[in-house]
Amino acid sequence: MNVLIVDDNDEAAELLEQALASHGYATRRVSTGGAALRELPGATLVLLALGLPDLAGHEVCRRIRESSSVPVIVMSDDGSELDRVLALHMGADDIVRRPDGHYELLARIQALMRRSASCAVCAARRATHTGTGTGTGAVRDAEHAPPPTRTVVTQALRVGELRLDPAARLVLLGGREVRVTRREFDLLAALVANPGVVLERRDIISRVWGENWFGSTRTIDVHVGSLRGKLGCPEWIQTVRGVGYKLTAPGPRAD
Repeated sequence: MNVLIVDDNDEAAELLEQALASHGYATRRVSTGGAALRELPGATLVLLALGLPDLAGHEVCRRIRESSSVPVIVMSDDGSELDRVLALHMGADDIVRRPDGHYELLARIQALMRRSASCAVCAARRATHTGTGTGTGAVRDAEHAPPPTRTVVTQALRVGELRLDPAARLVLLGGREVRVTRREFDLLAALVANPGVVLERRDIISRVWGENWFGSTRTIDVHVGSLRGKLGCPEWIQTVRGVGYKLTAPGPRAD
């Protein structure tokens, strides 16, 4: 496992490298956002500090998500709510306050990599045992499949003008591509696979983030808000207060 550490705090980064090495992790370290983007190929995990000299850590995270689904854990010095919300919005998988010790961070790394490995195994098994299809048949298959620990869909899904191609990680709305982050795609896939069905918040967390997720459920609200904006109509994803969310194709607009 190759961990890319992005941190301009030499002392903190060196201690982190030592802690990771003692647990068998190979590491590479860079001190700028630009170097992080250049060194990204080959990394299996990114530990990203927010305070960098050239690019804001949130911007680095956004650019990583444009080209890669590598897991990203953001390390924040103050752990403010704004930092957490922005980091998750930009595609981070987890965010932790920079610790004095490294036990919590190591535990989160292990949990995140377990979820990623489990997701990959499920995808391989489903690809082996299921075919590909399109349209409402694929939606029905997804509805009656047993709920996975995380949402792993291999068939193309369509609701109204909204189409998801899981193999290509592609979202199309009226034939136009909608660019989304990895988490946004997984969340949207869970909703599109169950059109009109209310998914409880805890079910969404389990499907999209995994059962070992330690963060706040408010991250769902952040991702839903982002998806509503990208889809151009908040009616696509409806809030069921006190329960969760459901996806419904908007009705025709009056002229």
